[in-house]
Amino acid sequence: MKKAQLISYCKYLHVLRPRPPNTRNQLPKRVVIAEDEAIIRLDLREMLEEEGYAVVAETGRGDEAVALVQEHAPDLCIFDIKMPGIDGLAAAREVSSERKAAVVILTAFSQRHLIEEARDAGVLSYLVKPFQREELVSAIEVALGRFEEMRQLDATVRELEDQLEVRKAVDRAKGILMDEQSLSESDAFNFIQKTAMAERTTMLEVAERVVSGNLRP
Repeated sequence: MKKAQLISYCKYLHVLRPRPPNTRNQLPKRVVIAEDEAIIRLDLREMLEEEGYAVVAETGRGDEAVALVQEHAPDLCIFDIKMPGIDGLAAAREVSSERKAAVVILTAFSQRHLIEEARDAGVLSYLVKPFQREELVSAIEVALGRFEEMRQLDATVRELEDQLEVRKAVDRAKGILMDEQSLSESDAFNFIQKTAMAERTTMLEVAERVVSGNLRP
């Protein structure tokens, strides 16, 4: 089954359900700011800290922003779209490609092509300057919510892929045991399962040993 099919299957089964927010002992969300205008950067920091976010690093360059994300592992990045080094979209693309953090883009423009480029770069929320505090918080919460959904979806896809791998390996091992040892399908499965339990290992590992010829009843 291809990854795209797995994703569709997950959505069909509604495997992703929003989790209730943890309001007790919740650590503040960590933020990296990249904005080349120092005054705007200072205003951003003040607004974020007053709203309970923790600004762990800031810079005026796009290339430095990517390095800071790697160093500090924040929950959120706020990048200006125009910066020296590399622009905010290129930085967002690098951060988003590895699911390192949610990304909000700031810009003085609202052209449609910029919005489309931001979406393609993995940006999860978009804010046009000048903006109000409420708009900033809303954009951040939207980005964080979408990012969490994406991470849950990735985890579900990986789990389904692992299950498929185990099933294929076990089916192949059962077939070998049935052919070579004249076992019934249920007996072959029971052998794999009981061996895994007795050795405190996985059925995948036992099945692979059967397939490689290193394990027989």
